[in-house]
Amino acid sequence: MGSPPLPGIPRGLDASRRSFLIPSHACPQGVTDSEKRIHNLTAENEGLKQSLGVAQGLLQQLVSASAQSPAPVAKENEGLRARVQQLEATLQQKVEELMCLEVQMDRLQWRKEEEVRHLDERLRGLQLSLEAHKNQPPEVQISAYEAEIAGLQQDLVREINQLEARKEEAVREASRCSEQHLQQLREQLAGVRQRLDALQPLLRGMKSDYNSLRGQVHSFADCYEAALGEARRQMCSALDEASHANHLLQGRYQREVLLRKKCQEQLLELKGNIRVLCRLKPLTSTDRQEGEAGATVGADPADDGCVTACYKGKERTFKVDKVFLPQAAQEEVFQEIEPLVMSCLNGYNVCIFAYGQTGSGKTYTMEGVPDNPGINQRALQALCREMEAKEGAWKYTVSLSMVEIYNEAIRDLLAKDPQEKLDIKLNPDGSGQLHVPGLTSVEVRSFREIKKMLSLGKRNRVTSSTNMNERSSRSHALLTVTITSTELSSGTKVTGKLNLVDLAGSERVWKSGAQGERLKEAQNINRSLLALGEVIQALRAKQAHVPFRNSKLTYLLQDSLGKGSKTVMMVQISPLEKNVGESICSLKFAQRVCKVELGPASRRIDASAQRDV
Repeated sequence: MGSPPLPGIPRGLDASRRSFLIPSHACPQGVTDSEKRIHNLTAENEGLKQSLGVAQGLLQQLVSASAQSPAPVAKENEGLRARVQQLEATLQQKVEELMCLEVQMDRLQWRKEEEVRHLDERLRGLQLSLEAHKNQPPEVQISAYEAEIAGLQQDLVREINQLEARKEEAVREASRCSEQHLQQLREQLAGVRQRLDALQPLLRGMKSDYNSLRGQVHSFADCYEAALGEARRQMCSALDEASHANHLLQGRYQREVLLRKKCQEQLLELKGNIRVLCRLKPLTSTDRQEGEAGATVGADPADDGCVTACYKGKERTFKVDKVFLPQAAQEEVFQEIEPLVMSCLNGYNVCIFAYGQTGSGKTYTMEGVPDNPGINQRALQALCREMEAKEGAWKYTVSLSMVEIYNEAIRDLLAKDPQEKLDIKLNPDGSGQLHVPGLTSVEVRSFREIKKMLSLGKRNRVTSSTNMNERSSRSHALLTVTITSTELSSGTKVTGKLNLVDLAGSERVWKSGAQGERLKEAQNINRSLLALGEVIQALRAKQAHVPFRNSKLTYLLQDSLGKGSKTVMMVQISPLEKNVGESICSLKFAQRVCKVELGPASRRIDASAQRDV
């Protein structure tokens, strides 16, 4: 049995706590306005959730309807969906905040109930004490207890009022924030609905336009394929016509080029010009290892008679009769001069000599290597084939000699003692021709014998190593082939001579590193080449006196560089940048040689012949 509750203590605290879980219309009469507002907001949140669900369903329908729509509308739908998802997330966040407020209020309510229960216990204890004191004598000061109880009741009421005030303030704050956010959500949802309503007719119109455009695209594709097929046919027809016309033009151009070349050769033959051919040396593996990959001398692709060289920042152009690119084969070079070689069977004097700086490839062009011979072997082999083909109608006598000019001394490369020095004299037969008394002249009857003599002469020739060439020729080598041809039917006899000359290379002593005996050799080589330049200059200027006797080299070549001879100079060029100075000098000399006119070539016919061939 407990004492009755004291006046002033509010009842229904548990009921106010339970009112959060029931609808607003079912709340009891003792629930505060703040609690009612919270219940109303909770119900409104549920309604908003249902509205958002409806909006999401509508948006999903619009998205499925606009799946075939153009990209801009699809992007806008995606934006609306993202916005609705954001609104839903915001709403969920607000609901979570409300739940947190409810938890806080539960905690406050529990604390208030604990305090009330504690005060009730104290009051019951005081009432029991009061009842006990009533049985005591009147002198007990009952009024003091009653005053104390009244003070306690006032403190309890005041504390309860403060708790109610704090709870009301917290509820009002939460309600105010929730209402603001809910208002924003309502406005955003209304905007989304309005935009969805506006997008529906637009989507229907765009779907109609899309279907129309799709039909037009299909019809355009058919027209495009037809037009494209017709254009292809017209282009193929035009290309066939252009190809046929181009083929005809190329044929005409080739005929014109051959005719021009033939006329040019005939003109040169009438004038007796020395033909100048230029061969560019290919880069070796050693050059690439040393980083010498840049070429400063090259040929013009559009003109096979033009050489360009870049020197000191300036590009210079040199004209010759033909330029052989670095990839030109030995056979290609020989085919260019083969007609001149064969003319010595008809009694003409022919001279072919290689000129250029040391290491530029002169010996390779003239002699070659065992598996890829040069001009010397190819020329003699071609002559042997031609003589064998005419064996029934002509009789041929072939003699061969080889000399070298080493330090201004003539040495017989086919003699038993090559060290013996020879000299040049006039032929005592009164022909005015030069000859070398004591020179070994070997009569050969087959190409095998010729190769044997060439190998002997090559072994006897002087070579040495310098900084610019591992195997540098230190002398001028002259291979002379004299062919006497007799026509068996008429007895006509003609004598032709073929001179194949491998000149020693010009060199700059400070680059080649020549010392001692090598220095003496280099000085004599340069001196003889200088004399050759003076002879060429005199022939070009048509001077009355040509200084052939200034050097043993020019004196020995007098027959080849004189009137009535057919002469070809093969100028060898190194395309490397480090040799550009020497290359420019060689090309300048080649241009001077191009302008030398020896006069028309003449045949050497025996005077006892009865009639001309």
